[in-house]
Amino acid sequence: METAFEIMISALLVIGGTFGLIGSFGLVRLRDAVQRLHAPTKATTVGVGAALVASVIDLYHYQNMLTWQELLVAAFLFVTAPITALFLGKIHMHQSIPREALPDTGTRRDWATFDPTFKGPEPKLPGD
Repeated sequence: METAFEIMISALLVIGGTFGLIGSFGLVRLRDAVQRLHAPTKATTVGVGAALVASVIDLYHYQNMLTWQELLVAAFLFVTAPITALFLGKIHMHQSIPREALPDTGTRRDWATFDPTFKGPEPKLPGD
């Protein structure tokens, strides 16, 4: 039984390290700012998540201890990484993409990030 836990923890650490390496490589090698933003936010989130799960399993199995630190780190990471990526992506849109170059939204409204009158989701009209 010990070997199964050791293999599981090792596999999670290798998976976490691999995803971290892929995210770091993408950050360095991808050509566009949005692509460089996408690689680390997705890959390192999975990588750190796998390392945290390995830590939880190790502490629980070998030391009979459950801690909240890993869960708090994971929750903070999973909440803040997508929001940070969203804001950085919006900054990139405002700084480098002219409004006319954006595709049509398919609605009567402009892109929310460029529409000064946007107050929230468009209400559903009868027949829409």
